[in-house]
Amino acid sequence: MSIPYLRAAGTSLVLDARGTGVPVIVHWGADLGDLNGELLETLADASVPAISPSSIDVPLRLSLLPTLAAGWSGRPGVSGFRPGGRGGVALDLRLTEVQSGGVRAGVPSASGRTLPGTQALTIFLTDAAAQVTVRTDLELSVEGVLRLRHTLTNTGDDPASAPFELGSLDVILPVPDRAGELLDFTGLWTHERRPQRSTLGHGVWSRESRHGRPGHDDSYLMAAGTPGFGFRTGEVWATHLAWSGDKHVWAENSALGYSALGSGELLAPGELRVAPGASHTTPWTVAVYSAAGLDGLSARLHPWVRSWSTITGHRPVVLNTWEAVYFDHDLTTLARLADAAAVVGVERFVLDDGWFTGRSDDRRALGDWFVDPVTWPGGLHPLIEHVHAAGMDFGLWVEPEMVSADSDVARAHPEWVLGGVDAAGVGGSGAVIGSASVGVSSPALTWRFQRVLDLGNPDAFGWVFARLTALLNEYPIAYLKWDHNRDLLAGSAHRQTVALYRLIDAVRAEHPGVEIESCASGGARVDLGILERVDRVWTSDTNDPLERQQIQRYSSVLLPPEYLGGHLGAATAHTTGRTSELSFRLATALFGSAGIEWDLTRANESERVQIATWIARYKQLRPLLHSGVVVRADPSDPALELHGVVSPDQNSALFAQVALAAPRAALPERMRFPGLAPERRYRVAPLSLGVPPRTIQDAPPAWLAEPGSSGAAGAFGTDGSVTLTGAVLALVGLPAPLLAPEQAALFTVDAVDGRR
Repeated sequence: MSIPYLRAAGTSLVLDARGTGVPVIVHWGADLGDLNGELLETLADASVPAISPSSIDVPLRLSLLPTLAAGWSGRPGVSGFRPGGRGGVALDLRLTEVQSGGVRAGVPSASGRTLPGTQALTIFLTDAAAQVTVRTDLELSVEGVLRLRHTLTNTGDDPASAPFELGSLDVILPVPDRAGELLDFTGLWTHERRPQRSTLGHGVWSRESRHGRPGHDDSYLMAAGTPGFGFRTGEVWATHLAWSGDKHVWAENSALGYSALGSGELLAPGELRVAPGASHTTPWTVAVYSAAGLDGLSARLHPWVRSWSTITGHRPVVLNTWEAVYFDHDLTTLARLADAAAVVGVERFVLDDGWFTGRSDDRRALGDWFVDPVTWPGGLHPLIEHVHAAGMDFGLWVEPEMVSADSDVARAHPEWVLGGVDAAGVGGSGAVIGSASVGVSSPALTWRFQRVLDLGNPDAFGWVFARLTALLNEYPIAYLKWDHNRDLLAGSAHRQTVALYRLIDAVRAEHPGVEIESCASGGARVDLGILERVDRVWTSDTNDPLERQQIQRYSSVLLPPEYLGGHLGAATAHTTGRTSELSFRLATALFGSAGIEWDLTRANESERVQIATWIARYKQLRPLLHSGVVVRADPSDPALELHGVVSPDQNSALFAQVALAAPRAALPERMRFPGLAPERRYRVAPLSLGVPPRTIQDAPPAWLAEPGSSGAAGAFGTDGSVTLTGAVLALVGLPAPLLAPEQAALFTVDAVDGRR
């Protein structure tokens, strides 16, 4: 197959693999229809550009792995050198074979799971002189999600010869010139996934992470689209690197005439050397095209993630103890909290930081994973038995990758600590594929008074694995909240990330029934690499609903909502000091994997009744919330948002109208409900969570008024409803209630035409 053509779900890819050069992606984007071999050859031939003045003497085409040797002066797809040589190696790769898997019943994912119905190509390239081969795996799922990764092999046959020191090995995908606007993300602790837009001019817009984890400022998605693209409009091409360590992602508009998106692991000098006969495989780059804005990306990504998700069954309502008790653990207090949680309908009780030996604050004892005999003379058994008797399962907080300098394990094994415990740099080592490692060290900076345990050290790895399995063997723990509260800042991010994946995989293999939540100071490790190994992510450390509205809105572009942990916090947020009304906090925490992080023993009776109503609603709605299509309107007023979830069969939906601030007009813009079947009839009605949102209206819109009233006597959330077609609701919409700032109103939308 000299010109492979992959098609799925309205997207397609054409690859020109004729000749001996590195194959070229002729097209990645909208489905081009039914093209036979002759038309594909004509397309490929017609796509060869002119030779421009002052350029190489053959047409320049952007290949899958562009290099200087092929005339590409932009960011190269692969770079490296052999120690002792004369500088970098400009690889001159040649095509040796293309293997087509056709449409297969299942293609293994990085973690061994299968992705049903995937179309697969494998491309083999070689540079005989440099003694290097590259294998490229390319897959297109039934949902239209494209994945690519490379495997570089050092084909030198002399074990004593120099390794190939890898500089970069990246995926580069072309985008058309009409994709002139960029969207990526940045952020801070408790303010993750802040969108930022820019125009793609000549040059490179590059985002690099050196945190040893993606970081709070993670670029998350790099999206290029037609100018002005929104949630529901415009063409968008986007990439995401499924990797939990250091990375670089970029968009480039070269003066040579090509625009591209690129991504790959960010390797430090000397960090990764490929020994003779050994290979290195990159993380997957996940790439998605949409003809319908950012929601079109989600419409592909969410069902694709669900096709290999670790999640089984519904997402239980969680109560996490952190903002309720912090480090102040005692059985009596926690038993009362568990009783209060059970009364309102909580299904999982999670004991957070502070349970292990000597852990009275955040300055000590990380790494000593033994239950504190003073606080817990009977171990955790009495608390767990109390939790189980109340009808809940039990979860436990751990931070396996970290260690306190003031800990028994650090005193006994300073060589296990990256950077050392005395700034001597005795920890930390580089990564070598197929050979011995080379030391890398840095000053032993603390962060939250803690250091990083070198999981690449087999003894340290074994210690952590043994302690985790001992806990899971002794106690009936259903859930681990797996935290990571600092940047690496020492050693090899590659080595540590690979070891982390191996540790989680080993724990899950030993205890397959245990669920794991990925937390990293909140939302600093939210990526598709970690997602293959966990059942939930802690979206952010903030429970402030105003911050959460934006964080959840953009986090859910990539991840399905059932993964996004969101908690009902106290009235005054721990992280911002902002006070929010209960109705806004309830409506915000509903959309996702819902939970509570609040001392319910201090809630009054009215609040507990309202919380119980909210949990009951969540349990009714989670089949829809956790399987449906996420949709978001594009309001013209930035103070207002409308988002929702529509069932796959378009029979039902739940929407939230949100006032982030005061609207810019006395009458806010109409609510327009996207994602419904245009010709079907739907009944729209308000949904109460036990406490109504606060409004600033003298009377509600007529459709929300009580039947038979003049309108002035109507109250939001009584019996008001209206039945209209999906097309009318999407295009004309309905007058919105006049919500006060920082309020949200919920609406159910149910088909009434009898179709199923």
